[in-house]
Amino acid sequence: MDITISLEIGTLVLLGILLFSSTSIVKQGYVGVTVLFGRYRRILRPGLSFRIPFMENVFKRISLQHRSAELVFQAITSDQANVDFKALIIYAVQNAEEETIKRAAFRFVDERSFMQSLVRSIEGSIRAFVATKKQAEILSLRHEIIDAVNSHIEHELNDWGFHLINLQINDISFDEAIMRSMAQVVATNNLKAAAENEAQAQYISKTRVAEAEAHSRRLVAEAERDADRLRGEGNALQRKQIAAGLVEAEEMLAAKRVDSSLLLYTEWLESMKLVASNSHGNILSFDGSLEGFDKTLKQMTLLGRSKSTNGVEAH
Repeated sequence: MDITISLEIGTLVLLGILLFSSTSIVKQGYVGVTVLFGRYRRILRPGLSFRIPFMENVFKRISLQHRSAELVFQAITSDQANVDFKALIIYAVQNAEEETIKRAAFRFVDERSFMQSLVRSIEGSIRAFVATKKQAEILSLRHEIIDAVNSHIEHELNDWGFHLINLQINDISFDEAIMRSMAQVVATNNLKAAAENEAQAQYISKTRVAEAEAHSRRLVAEAERDADRLRGEGNALQRKQIAAGLVEAEEMLAAKRVDSSLLLYTEWLESMKLVASNSHGNILSFDGSLEGFDKTLKQMTLLGRSKSTNGVEAH
């Protein structure tokens, strides 16, 4: 009886061992790679799978999910400046096809060797690119660095069964002395730009003032010319009106048989009155006697005759 029970228990244990060794569970997001006597056999998809017990083993479980790694390294520019980089890489298995999974499973001895090769390859690509540039150019070439790495590393990753999803360069820094000198250059350039802007503003301001002043002077000159022209026209009109009035007055005096000298004497007195009213002095002295008027009349008569004689000679 005891022997029978022992055999049954042994059989159950053996069946349990056989069942355990013939099944494999692969989690979602992974695929299993099995080998038979050390040689690749097949891929196990997520879920419960059966395999040949004791002979078919799960060699590796490959994650199909995205993976990330942070890189910290240093590069040297063409002008011998040390540049510190902090970068983040995101990568994954290229696809879930059998050949791709085989490359991802058997290209490297272990995950550590793969990561070491990946990191060294990316660092080497960045160092090679930075070595051709000067330190003043590096900060503005972030996207160019990423493009250079992508074009170099993508072929290698495809050969390993992976592909690069994203490369982010999170920080680019230099030695403290270089950072201070770069900050000084930026400050100097800012001061230079501010001085140039101020000089330009002053130039524009002075130019506008000069233009406004010149325009104002032109307006004043034009106004003075117009005023002179109007004064001349007014004086000419006034003289014309006076001449017409004198002719008319002389005709009236002649009609009344009154000596025209009376008219001249009246105009002479009006002229003196006008001179006196527009004089800036307190006293204006002139000979207002008949003899003085007679003398002035003779002088005006001689002046008129002289002009007439000159006119005849010229004619």
